Amino acid sequence: FLPAEHQHARYNPLRDDWVLVSAHRVKRPWQGQLEKPPPEDVPRWDPRNPLCPGATRANGEVNPRYEGTFVFPNDFPALQPDAPEPGDSDHPLFQAAAARGVCKVMCFHPWSDLTLPLMSLTEIRAVIDTWAELAAELGSSYPWVQIFENKGAMMGCSNPHPHCQEWGLLLVSCLGCLHMLGDEELASMLPMSTLGGVLRVISGSSLLPVLGGSWPVQGVTPWYSPAGLASIMQRLLIKYDNLFEVSFPYSMGWHGAPTGPYLEEDCGHWQLHAHYYPPLLRSATVRKFMVGYEMLAQAQRDLTPEQAAERLRNLPEVHYKQRTE
Repeated sequence: FLPAEHQHARYNPLRDDWVLVSAHRVKRPWQGQLEKPPPEDVPRWDPRNPLCPGATRANGEVNPRYEGTFVFPNDFPALQPDAPEPGDSDHPLFQAAAARGVCKVMCFHPWSDLTLPLMSLTEIRAVIDTWAELAAELGSSYPWVQIFENKGAMMGCSNPHPHCQEWGLLLVSCLGCLHMLGDEELASMLPMSTLGGVLRVISGSSLLPVLGGSWPVQGVTPWYSPAGLASIMQRLLIKYDNLFEVSFPYSMGWHGAPTGPYLEEDCGHWQLHAHYYPPLLRSATVRKFMVGYEMLAQAQRDLTPEQAAERLRNLPEVHYKQRTE
């Protein structure tokens, strides 16, 4: 049995389920859709870009001339704090519940052409500190705080300016609860998984085992000190960009313990960690599609976690845009 040649199922402890691994499929000729690579000529400042300092947003508000991070209420929120209560229904197919909440947007940096892997450690640390402040602010009232970043048009991001979103919700995340069930198992597996080095991506760190998830180079990072986390994020995201020498698209987000009324409860079994879900599979223009079998049966991936980790591990930690040779 050769994992890179023979199909098999791989256990994903975070979701307590199994993923079909068919690494031999990556050898098949690709005749499907090709994506347009991200633009390399994003203007550093554009008065027409509603996320830039001094620009006017859709609601008529003018952004301040911010020089660091900038947080503001989402102009088109998916959740509102004063939404009306759904009416009662006695039919089991028409049940509804309140879904009130708050949606905020956070700009990482005043420059539109500067993504996280190109920022300094001090600038990344400022992003992490703002995440922590928002988690505390929203978590004082709401049971669940979801911080997430969609990077790149391929992942549904409509604006190239580096930013993320923070939602405070009345409902506790279903996926967050599901991952909580695997948190203790994940924590116990980390020392074992990094011992042999086959899943280690960042040298000198027990960080990023690329687990049996469904995305090609999917990763999970446990919580470190803010300074340590800034370094790990920078090194990881540089490797992502260097993989195909493109501004690498992904969706990422944090899973932690529930907040609000749960702050008085013992949540020590929850493990704070971030998820990275990058879609690129073969090149900067070929992505992984979650369709067909993935939607109807189970997750499926086209290379093993060990193959993904090795590809990332062997990449340089100097960004391709900053190399001198």
